[in-house]
Amino acid sequence: MSILNNALSGALASQLALSSSSQNIANLQTKGYTRQAALLSAVGPAAGSTQAGNGVIVSSLMRFSDNYKTQQLWRAGSDLGERSQTQPYLTQLETVMGNDDASLSGGIDKFFAALNAVAGVDPTSTPLRQQVVTAAGLLSQRFNSLNNVYNSQLQSLRQQRSAIVDSANTSIAAIASLNSRIANANATGSNASSLIDQRDQAIDSLASQMALEVSDQPDGTRNVSLKSGQSLVLGSVAGKLTVTGSADQSFSLSFAGTTFGLDVTRAGGQLGGLSAYEKDVLLPLQNNVAEMAQQLADKVNNQLALGKTMDGNPGKPLFVYTPGSTSNMLQVASGFQTADLAFSSDGTPGDTGNLQKLVAIKSQSISLTGLGSVLLSDADTQLVGKLAVDSQQNKGALDTYQSMRGQAEADWQSTSGVNQDEEAVNLVEYQKMYQANMKVMSVANALFDATLAMMG
Repeated sequence: MSILNNALSGALASQLALSSSSQNIANLQTKGYTRQAALLSAVGPAAGSTQAGNGVIVSSLMRFSDNYKTQQLWRAGSDLGERSQTQPYLTQLETVMGNDDASLSGGIDKFFAALNAVAGVDPTSTPLRQQVVTAAGLLSQRFNSLNNVYNSQLQSLRQQRSAIVDSANTSIAAIASLNSRIANANATGSNASSLIDQRDQAIDSLASQMALEVSDQPDGTRNVSLKSGQSLVLGSVAGKLTVTGSADQSFSLSFAGTTFGLDVTRAGGQLGGLSAYEKDVLLPLQNNVAEMAQQLADKVNNQLALGKTMDGNPGKPLFVYTPGSTSNMLQVASGFQTADLAFSSDGTPGDTGNLQKLVAIKSQSISLTGLGSVLLSDADTQLVGKLAVDSQQNKGALDTYQSMRGQAEADWQSTSGVNQDEEAVNLVEYQKMYQANMKVMSVANALFDATLAMMG
């Protein structure tokens, strides 16, 4: 009977081991699946017994997981998310601002080229004067078009951040719920591996959206918090992120009845990357372009006011600058005519005294926040150059973090991923184990029958 019991335990253990391998193979392509294996333990004889032993048992289903590699995977996901969401916006601005047909420097050059043409040919020529007014209108369009690109990006990234917050709240709630289910499964001795995989996938998704700190608890749950320390998940208790406002968004975290304000520019991940881009790149750039438009309009309008038209009248403003306008930041003054161009300094037809001073504005300095004093003719070039540096730095970091994420995934896969060849070998070994134990059972039955026959 001891032989029969040993063989039966071996057959049952091999069946469980085969089941574990079949589960691994079935989930060969399942993202985030962590392979499992039956941990076999010998059952020793009872105290005082002369038997060799009492067979084998599956003491547990072992889950192949390395916490360090998992944490490394999440950290790499946060870094990658921070850079990947920003790059499309930087690339778009580089393309638009570097395009000769749309750049501000090209528009400024054409405007002052039109002024030079009048000065060099005939300051009373109506067609040449019309070219100046037309060039002023085209320059205004370039400022307005670029400002529209900035506003479009602002709207897009704010909508994107709202969507990220909604998705993050879903992940946070899922992690808390899975924590509860995992704790219950561990308390009852049930296999919680699939639940743990689901929770790790939810944490990985959340980590791409914001940088996290994750800590394991004795009951199998995982607590999740922001890098700044605010808790997102404690056991089965979930926090909730909130975003308010549309044009000027503010963020907060509610947890256990308490609400905290969040500086999302330091949140890391996709949320932090978009917020840092808005604060450090997009808004300063939009402000610099607005400063250029305002100072250009003021300089030209002020100089025209000092001159005289061909009729001897004071010059009228050519540009109208409207701060805060979403689509018409800079415009040619309504009803402005070529006769309103005050090129003369004394009212004499053909005099170019004031026109020469208008031409000289291109070489004058303007003041831009963050750049200081720059020549009007060089201002756009410097802004584009600074944008190019920001973009290249982000691209370099993005390439680095893509490599780090790829390496982290490979490291995780080496420990937790399913190896098809290894599982094929396991199937053969456990099959042989099962067949051998069935053979032992057959031998034990034969011996038992022979014993009964002898006793009969």
